Amino acid sequence: MKIVNIVPGFGGTFYCGNCLRDSGYTKSLIEMGHDAMMLPIYLPLTFEHQVEESDTPIFYGAVNIYLKQNFKLFRNMPKWLENFFNSSSILQYAAKKAGSTRTEGLEEMTISMLNGKNGNQHKELQELIDFLKVHEQPDIIHLSNALLIGVAKQIKQQLKIPVVCSLQDEDVWVDAMNSSYQKKVWALMSEKAKDIDAFIAVSSYYAEQMKQKMNIPSEKMNVVHIGIDPVLYKPSKPANNPQVIGYLSRMYKEHGFALLIDAYIKLKTKTDFKNVLLKLSGGYTADDKKFVNKQIKKLKNAGVYNDVEIIDNFCVEARSSFCEKLTILSVPVLKGEAFGTYQIESLACGVPLVQPDLGAFTEIVETTNGGVLYEPNTVEALVEKWCEVLSNPTKIEEMGANGVKAVSEKYSNEVLTKKVFKVYEKLTNNNN
Repeated sequence: MKIVNIVPGFGGTFYCGNCLRDSGYTKSLIEMGHDAMMLPIYLPLTFEHQVEESDTPIFYGAVNIYLKQNFKLFRNMPKWLENFFNSSSILQYAAKKAGSTRTEGLEEMTISMLNGKNGNQHKELQELIDFLKVHEQPDIIHLSNALLIGVAKQIKQQLKIPVVCSLQDEDVWVDAMNSSYQKKVWALMSEKAKDIDAFIAVSSYYAEQMKQKMNIPSEKMNVVHIGIDPVLYKPSKPANNPQVIGYLSRMYKEHGFALLIDAYIKLKTKTDFKNVLLKLSGGYTADDKKFVNKQIKKLKNAGVYNDVEIIDNFCVEARSSFCEKLTILSVPVLKGEAFGTYQIESLACGVPLVQPDLGAFTEIVETTNGGVLYEPNTVEALVEKWCEVLSNPTKIEEMGANGVKAVSEKYSNEVLTKKVFKVYEKLTNNNN
């Protein structure tokens, strides 16, 4: 079977769980003997997420579609100018600029993309379809997220193949818009959902959320958790002398980075925990820089900055090494999250979780027995739970061992990709 996974590139400036999911699926499909590829749009894939060397062009180049959306004079630009704006150097530069992952200012473009053939990117849509027809001839298309579903109708009509769509964190993007745009976008996504043959949500929690927001019928909804390759991670006993709290995610407000910093400062005022260290990784965008610097300043003013280490490298080898040095992992996302791949990576290394009782965190902790939950998601509640967990090294080791076992049995790419493939088989059999 030939599978094309259409994914948005992101430039590699921060930890991207969606990108890890897409590359994991694709790599596993190839290892299972299928003809699978990732086709990037907007921005290039990073080296880690590029599963094979390829000269595949980038469609819907971020600079081109921004210019066409906002300036009419660029909508009929010559091909040589489009190629210039689509060059690797220009797109890599764009990926590093503030706003590349910011909803503000991109609401109309989001709507235009969802409108597909009737949007300002209709030319790019046809170029994508022509490429698929001539060069790839896929049996199935898998869209990385529901913000891309505007392409589905034309793909189905012209290629006569099923279209599958993953669901993960779309609400983070849409709900950051003002209320008038939110209603319009959710309504448009609900309408375009009719063009999708099957949805794959990354957690039961998120499946229920999106069934309501996008009016998706139950028969179209599937739940497949995100997996990793356990071989890439080295299980070890959680660090105990000294104890180390870890944070592995994009460093920005919505992921509770400030909450974590405030909690750590408060923890360090307690005599029994004054030697606990903090390790941070996951990167941040240009938009986040001012916010991150403010958190660092708080650590310095509290006199605990020397007990904090920030690791800039977050490739898979670095992430494994990072987790191996931890006692526990906490990423206190303010409103919870659709999944949180960093949790599975931590558990694969034998490091348990201390997470808020929100979103899919509850689901992951309960299915792995590899951590504890706290509520509400406040500084005080997190510090209290840290104190409880760090005071019981035996329980930490037990939860860490549970996590390693659960990842191997339930959260490996091989196990979960087989579940995704069953969805493909059902659709392609029905399509014949």
